[in-house]
Amino acid sequence: MPTISIRGNEMPASPIRKLAPLADDAKKRGVHVYHLNIGQPDLPTPKEALDAIRNIDRTVLEYSPSQGYLSYRKKLVEYYRKYDIMLSTDDIIVTTGGSEAVLFAFMSCLNPGDEIIIPEPAYANYMAFAISAGAVIRTVTCNIEDGFALPPVHKFEELINERTKAILICNPNNPTGYLYTRREMNQIRDLVEKYDLYLFSDEVYREYIYTGSPYISACHFKGIEQNVVLIDSVSKRYSECGIRIGALVTKNEEVRKAVMKFCQARLSPPLIGQIAAEASMDAPESYGRDVYDEYVERRKCLIDGLNRIPGVYSPIPMGAFYTVARLPVDDSEKFCAWCLTDFNYEGETVMMAPASGFYITPGAGKNEVRIAYVLKKEDLARALVVLRKALEAYPGRVME
Repeated sequence: MPTISIRGNEMPASPIRKLAPLADDAKKRGVHVYHLNIGQPDLPTPKEALDAIRNIDRTVLEYSPSQGYLSYRKKLVEYYRKYDIMLSTDDIIVTTGGSEAVLFAFMSCLNPGDEIIIPEPAYANYMAFAISAGAVIRTVTCNIEDGFALPPVHKFEELINERTKAILICNPNNPTGYLYTRREMNQIRDLVEKYDLYLFSDEVYREYIYTGSPYISACHFKGIEQNVVLIDSVSKRYSECGIRIGALVTKNEEVRKAVMKFCQARLSPPLIGQIAAEASMDAPESYGRDVYDEYVERRKCLIDGLNRIPGVYSPIPMGAFYTVARLPVDDSEKFCAWCLTDFNYEGETVMMAPASGFYITPGAGKNEVRIAYVLKKEDLARALVVLRKALEAYPGRVME
């Protein structure tokens, strides 16, 4: 019998979805599962997007241009201008979600064996995309005790060698909710310039910054315009995870030419997704304000509640809609599975993402979980009660 590829064997299972079969089994047993594991917002998609889909009157659902519709890219130019990111439509390539933007950036900029430096914990799928491109991830570890702030610059420089090709950041961060300071961003900028590296900057959560601190985009930096590749998506901005529309943005014409070859090979980004995404940009400003205000309230509910549970600690996330919390357990992956297989409190349980799946370093994050505050406050409050009861009952609880 033929064997699967080395790449197939190396591809990591998603820490976000790997426990889904256990959750399905729990539901079959009549247990209600609070999904805190995945960044799928429950807030409504803009009415403008839903109306645009309902009102499609085309007789043919054709391929769109490989770069994406010009009308949509024109609206994106105006959107980015609000954040002091000055672009032309040529700088923007519409992709099938932010995930494809990351993959095509890696495939276009990295050779097999090239190394990318990524602060960890990091979005788990970066590893999968690196494996697909034959690239190697090197990590600098951020610690929960420091609120997941970036380590000193020398920790990055210790990893840089002749194979180092890029640094990747996610700001605001998934999974930690950390927001890079101006000083940290300037340090990254200086490293990129000093060693002539690519800077892949995943900025899909720019709308959700809770501290009053400024949003600092990699595209704001002077002198490294040709090094920056910005990754974007409408999934979280408009609660449109299912339409699979993202963007790859760069001033580097050679990178764009290479990316377009991959775009042409996959033919086109989703037609209906682009129709919905373009219509979403006509949503009133009140839509964004209401969503932002809701996340502010949910953040307070979750973080206050977590830190009231004995043995639990969560830093205060400054952006996005996630936190990484430390639990008094022997192994968070075992605990998360146990919550779905062996535990319920009054017919309810919680599903979280083991944080170890967001680290490359073996053993890191073993007692941490990522929690997404994508449920209404009443459900978050109830989930916190269930979590407290689960920790009290868990056989592998570690005593403080």
